[in-house]
Formats: sequence, C-alpha cells, structure tokens
Amino acid sequence: MWTDILSVSPRLGVRGAMKKSLLIVAMLGVVAASQADVIANWTFEVSIPATAGPHAAEIGTGLATGSHSNASVVYSNPVGNGSLESFSSNFWSVGDYYQFQFSTIGLENVNFSWDQTGSSTGPRDFQVQYSTDGTNFTNFGSGYEVLLNGAPNGAWTSSAYNPAYSFSVDMSSVSAIDNQANVFLRLTNTSTVSINLGTVATGGTNRVDNVLVEATAVPEPATMAILGLGVAALARRRRKN
Repeated sequence: MWTDILSVSPRLGVRGAMKKSLLIVAMLGVVAASQADVIANWTFEVSIPATAGPHAAEIGTGLATGSHSNASVVYSNPVGNGSLESFSSNFWSVGDYYQFQFSTIGLENVNFSWDQTGSSTGPRDFQVQYSTDGTNFTNFGSGYEVLLNGAPNGAWTSSAYNPAYSFSVDMSSVSAIDNQANVFLRLTNTSTVSINLGTVATGGTNRVDNVLVEATAVPEPATMAILGLGVAALARRRRKN
C-alpha cells in the first residue's frame, strides 16, 4: 500500500505518504461504519404470530408485540406481503398498537421500515412513536394512512411482494434512540376512521409484515482521532503550499 502511494505522489516523501495513508485508512473505517446493519427483521415466518407475543425477530434480535384495550381481540397470521405469514389483529380502538423492541448499543442512525394493510373496516390512521423506557412515547413525524388490502393496489399474496404497502422512516435525527439498551417503536392507531372512510368495526383487521430496523455503527474514537489528524495534516500542507 505504501509503495503505491509513493509511486503516485513521489513529492510527498515517506512521512507525507504515511500521513496520507493514515487518512485513507481512517476514511475507509468511517465508510465501513456508515453502512447499515440489520438490528432486527420480523418476517413472521418462524414466529407465526397467533397471539399478542412477544415474537422474536427472525433475523437479528428483538421482540414484537401487540396491544389492544378490548380483551376480545384475536391475533392471527394471514398471508403476508410476498410471504406466507403476517401479524394481524381485530377489535381496534384508538391507542392500540404493534410494538417492536430492540437494542441500539453501539449503533446510531436508525431506519425503520415495514409493510402494513387492512380490511375495509379496519383502522386507517396510524402514528409512529418511539421510547427508551417503554412507558413515555414521543410521536415521530406525521401520521400516515393504511391502504386497503385489495383493489386498486392489489392484494397481498404469498408469491409476490407488493411495494404499494411499504412504509419507511429515517429516524437518524432522533439521537435519543442511539446507543440505547432498549428502544421501543410503535405503530399506534390514532382514530376511529376505517379504511373505507366509515367507522372501524370490531371485525376490521390490520396486519403488518416485513418489519425491518437498521442502524449504523458508532465510529470508534480511535478512528475519528486518526481521521482528525489526517485532515489537520492535509490542511497544514495546503496552507504551506
């Protein structure tokens, strides 16, 4: 590596080449750290959620649960979006939710994505919420609307993935959930309006699938220090020139 750098820039000399090489190594470390890692991915193909949970993530580590104020709620596992299973429930009331718990120790810049749909009399309006204690939750962004499972966007099937039902939120601006032992994300029902613009019925269902949480590694202090030294060295060299 050193030979290559010296051959490209002979005027740098050995000391200059060493500084440049340290900078390149540090930059490569930062780039590697910025690549997203999967924290937890729920496909529900193994957990097969016929209860409120908790259901373990199929990839990574995390727990998915459901919560309803009505004790008559039925959890089920109908066909997913491009898969055999999903996480579904009925008897929806305002404040009911799906929750996903995981750790971000050593990680930052969380990205959260999922697929969601419902029946015509299922709940339409939801809100993403986050917490680090499982009790006090904060809304993230604006609320969103769930599409009907069927026409005009096509129904969920086990054989083909339908991107019309996909949601994704970049939560990198929420530093409160970085490097935490426990992070809770909720998809919370916020109104009694159904997907068909009527009122949510007790038999109206809502389902989620392909829930994915990703984040990037927090850069090591040593890497950042080397990068800072390299940048400073280049800045001094430019001033001299």
